[in-house]
Formats: sequence, structure tokens, C-alpha cells
Amino acid sequence: MAMPITVVTVSIKTILDDVSQYLQYEIDEGTLSVEIPNAMRQRTASPKQNAPAPVADNSVSQELTKIAQVVSECRNCRLHQTRTNTVPGQGSVSPEILFVGEAPGEDEDLQGLAFVGRAGQLLTKMIEAMGFSRDQVFIANILKCRPPANRPPEEDEMQACLPYLKAQIALLKPKVMVGLGATAVKGLLGTTVGITKLRGKWHSYEGIDFMPTFHPSYLLRYAPAKKEAWDDLQEVLRRIGKEPPPRKREP
Repeated sequence: MAMPITVVTVSIKTILDDVSQYLQYEIDEGTLSVEIPNAMRQRTASPKQNAPAPVADNSVSQELTKIAQVVSECRNCRLHQTRTNTVPGQGSVSPEILFVGEAPGEDEDLQGLAFVGRAGQLLTKMIEAMGFSRDQVFIANILKCRPPANRPPEEDEMQACLPYLKAQIALLKPKVMVGLGATAVKGLLGTTVGITKLRGKWHSYEGIDFMPTFHPSYLLRYAPAKKEAWDDLQEVLRRIGKEPPPRKREP
């Protein structure tokens, strides 16, 4: 009985690729000198040459994850006794803008995410009005844990938590920081001047341009201040060389 014959189909492209790889190997070893056509070089080019991996972004992401892990185990102040989740902050690993509030609220404590309650929804609209999405900026708080009953952070709590934020800032390297509300601005700048006098004027935080403005929760209580807050955010855009997109008309 005749043995069955297995037919193997090999494309011309496969053969050329194999030959090209062999010739390139011989050249690299110094045992052969031959000019490989450009078309064949393109087929055998190393992926690293064609599309470099974003090593820097991956490194920043990994370091931010490490900080978040340390935060989740933190016992440096009394707030660990009452928290549900820590809230390290979230967003882009290479943001142009970093928004900093004072502390998580109830919704943030439950979800482990910064600015997701009513004030967070307003902040999202403010960010989108600037021409960004939340994923294109970074959003954080001075405190990574919610104070009981949403009371204002105390000085020792902010001092215990600030090193985490400073470590994040050093990794993120934002062009501009926006301080949201009097408590956040006081915690970062160490000033007792009121937010109404500080807002709209440029300051510096560890060499980074810093713009104080109203906290979204205040804007929910006092709508007329939204215009001033929008003026502040437009100034931030000018500082990074951008303009807000055209405003959509309400239906």
C-alpha cells in the first residue's frame, strides 16, 4: 500500500523571510558580507526598532501602584481607624494638570476613587470644559482617607499624609497644579490667607506652577462663583499653551 503523501505549502514570503534572517545572522556574526535589500530589511526589523516600548510610563505606573499599596496599609494617623477604603488618586501617569483637593468624602471612601460624588461630577464637567477627560489629568487629595463625618482635615493628619502626595507629584511631573479649595491650598502652601484672595493668582509649589481656585463643593453651594473658577481654569490653559474648546449650546 502506498504511503500517504503530506503536502506542505510554504509561501514565497516565508522563504524570503527565513533567508533574510539567516543572512542577517551571518552578517552580525561577521562571517558574511552582503547587502540585504531594503524591502527585506523592513520585514525583519526588530520590533524594538519599529515601536519602542513606553518604558517610562510603565515605570511611573508601577511606582504609583507601589505608593497606593503603601497608602492602603498606612497607620500614620487616626483616620485608618474609620476609613472604608484609602483613596490614593487616579488619572494619567503623564498629566499636564494635577488637581488636588483636601480629602475624600463618603462616596470616595466607599469606592476608593477621588472626586466621584456630586462635587466630583462637577469637577468632571470643569475638566471637560477645559478640553480634557478625567483620564488625561490626575486627581488626588492631600488626605488619602476620609475624615469622620467629612470634617476638615486636621494639621497633623495633613502632615502625616503629605509625603504620599509629594512622592506622586515627583513621579507625575505635572506642568501645572490646581489647588481646589482653602484647605488644600493651606495644606500645600502653608498659608492662612483666604481662598478668595489667593484664587486666580499664580503661586509655586516645589517649582511647579500652582493655581488656587474654589472647591467644586463650594461651587455647588454658591453658583455665582463658577464664573471666577472658570476664569482660573482658563488661566491654567493659557499657562500650558492651550485654549478651551468651543462651548456647547444647551438644548
